[in-house]
Amino acid sequence: MAKLEREHLLSRGPLASRANAFLSRAWERGWLPTPDLTPEGLWAVAARNVADPAAAEFGGRGRDDAADFRLRLETLCAAIKDEAQLNALGKAMAHGQLVRVIRNRLAFGELWQTRPELLETKLAPPIIVIGHMRSGTTRIHKLLAADPAHSHTRYQDAYHPVPRRFGMNRVKSAFDLAMLGALNPWLQTIHPMAVGEVEEELAWISAALHHSIYESQWHIPWYSAFSEARGAAPIYREFARILRTDAASRGIADKPRVMKVPAFAEDLPALLEQFPDARLVLAHRDHEAVLRSAVSLCANQMAVQCDHCDIATIEALWEHKITLREERMAKALKTWDGAISRLEFDELNTDWQSAIKRCYADLGLSLTERAHQAMAAQMAGSAKGAHREHSAQLKRFANES
Repeated sequence: MAKLEREHLLSRGPLASRANAFLSRAWERGWLPTPDLTPEGLWAVAARNVADPAAAEFGGRGRDDAADFRLRLETLCAAIKDEAQLNALGKAMAHGQLVRVIRNRLAFGELWQTRPELLETKLAPPIIVIGHMRSGTTRIHKLLAADPAHSHTRYQDAYHPVPRRFGMNRVKSAFDLAMLGALNPWLQTIHPMAVGEVEEELAWISAALHHSIYESQWHIPWYSAFSEARGAAPIYREFARILRTDAASRGIADKPRVMKVPAFAEDLPALLEQFPDARLVLAHRDHEAVLRSAVSLCANQMAVQCDHCDIATIEALWEHKITLREERMAKALKTWDGAISRLEFDELNTDWQSAIKRCYADLGLSLTERAHQAMAAQMAGSAKGAHREHSAQLKRFANES
């Protein structure tokens, strides 16, 4: 079957259009119930099979963290209602995502009530990749994660983080990716994903309702501003709880976790409060290249869920995000006295081996021959990756503008 060409930034796949039309008709005719996107409605669905939802809400968490989540949920739901202009498919996807977030939160609460020792898991000092979306952070992340001395988060751990038996998280993740790929045929060219492959921890901060994943899908400036201005400490306390649980469950707590989320740049003080012994790797790329790529990713996500997307608005959002993150990152790093390495996007393209060698020296790590071979294999596989099609899309869009 021939590949479907992405004709413009706001192209939408045919299955997404058909699904949107079907859901609209089904709700109008009463065939299916309309998703309830109120905090109460979402919570009711998520808590259906929880024995004691009130206890699970506080399991392993302080009252401040529980209250922060409730306030964030209330504010996010209001922004979705008043600002997002979601189409039928967007409403269904928003409902599914937020129900999953609450359901996982309650499941973790139940787990931490019965196994509080998970929250005391001692972690090896992590290696944290910091930088803008599309600045080379994914390449750095995957190279460092290829080192057998390190550990990483897989897609199945990121998006289905509650430990389950019989490989159910792997099965659910495979279904997720198949469905996402069908609805959005260009997703894998923009952000390649596979069930057992290295994945960023974006879903773990989204689990505490950090704005990053939601503002990339929906037009919710009210919630973005609210969350940017609000202290991020509760989000990163939950993040650390999830990381400790994952590391203990997988038996990899003794290996440094290589982590990467572009939104980390907004929240370095809160992140480093949880991981004061971290080693940092900073990625840098030309501003205009970062902006073009970020706008493309965001437009691709929004086009599926909204019929009223505007490229100028998306560009303004990402101009703001890039500036905000650079300002906050610079301020936080002024007082950072831990290990740090700085890598340029172009340097990784021209001589990744020298860049990685210098990175290891900066961080005080030993670069073994085994690690080097694993990284070379990673780069060889990446040379044939679907992400290269996204670069071609961006060049074509630039030439047509």
